Amino acid sequence: MYRRAYALLVGNALLMGGLAVVAAIVLDKPLGDPEGSFLGPSYIRLPLLLFGALLLDMLPRLVWQARLNPKRMPTVVRERLRSHWSRERMTLVALGIICFYIVYVSYRNLKSFLPSIMGDTKYDRELHLLDKALFFGHEPATIIHSMLGTNISAHVLSYIYLWFLPMVPLGVTAWLVWSRNMSFGYWFVTSQCVAWTLGTLSYYALPTLGPGFRYVELYTDLTYTPTSRLMDSLAEDRHTVLHGSVEGAMQTVAGFASLHTAITLLLALMVQYTIRNRAARIACWVNFGLTIIATIYFGWHYLADDLAGIVIALVAFYVGGIASGQKFERKGTASHPTTTTSAVPVLRD
Repeated sequence: MYRRAYALLVGNALLMGGLAVVAAIVLDKPLGDPEGSFLGPSYIRLPLLLFGALLLDMLPRLVWQARLNPKRMPTVVRERLRSHWSRERMTLVALGIICFYIVYVSYRNLKSFLPSIMGDTKYDRELHLLDKALFFGHEPATIIHSMLGTNISAHVLSYIYLWFLPMVPLGVTAWLVWSRNMSFGYWFVTSQCVAWTLGTLSYYALPTLGPGFRYVELYTDLTYTPTSRLMDSLAEDRHTVLHGSVEGAMQTVAGFASLHTAITLLLALMVQYTIRNRAARIACWVNFGLTIIATIYFGWHYLADDLAGIVIALVAFYVGGIASGQKFERKGTASHPTTTTSAVPVLRD
């Protein structure tokens, strides 16, 4: 019995973790913690995240079902543990959170090491010329700013773009903890890990800064927003890393490919295939479309970056689906899991 979901999740985490460790040793740089001192070191943070997932599931039930009555609480907790928190669910949540955490931390470190490994190699000029060619000699930023304006739209798109930051952990938690079919949880977290891994590979395959960092003058007409503040902060962090003035500093500037595009599309596809709620589907597809607009509007990415992000999402979505035992229809937007809600996806000989 070959457990594909286990193998891909763990294998991907070991690959990314191994690459990050090797790069750190070769470069003689410490591995950084992308979340700083948030919740303390990893050996404290991971158990807290696992406990937090359990608590997040239990608290609403203690409020609504037990009515915060101490006498009713043990019954509610036992019933939920019996009906939902099976050994398979606990395995899924623990394995998913740990593997995703390893992949994400490794991704952040490998992204930070990019200037040290690739040097001054950049392809911003080529992708910028491609953008102008696709827009018949015009700057995409200038066109989109004139169409949408540079004030109210800037604030709206800023919050759309920044929504990505809480969206990622919330999405992972939701599918791991509450997916009714266990295979959907494996599908989501496996696809996420594959997407972040492919994104890391793309940074090294075609290093860029992004138009907002390379051609700053094209975006000076925008009103100052939280996204502008974030870009300034990332530019300062990059300068700090390149000049080595602060120990343990990390840089996170890399344009190709757009993981904002990849992850928001991946979320939309997962909702489309695993959730029947029409409003949720529409909201996720609108979020995906507005995120692409935001990447161009603020200069985070070139058009090629967004196209590459779409490819990454499609590959990760399909690979994660196959690994988790999904069978796709030729037409339509549905999948047929080949696993039950209480069994880990397996491939029998």
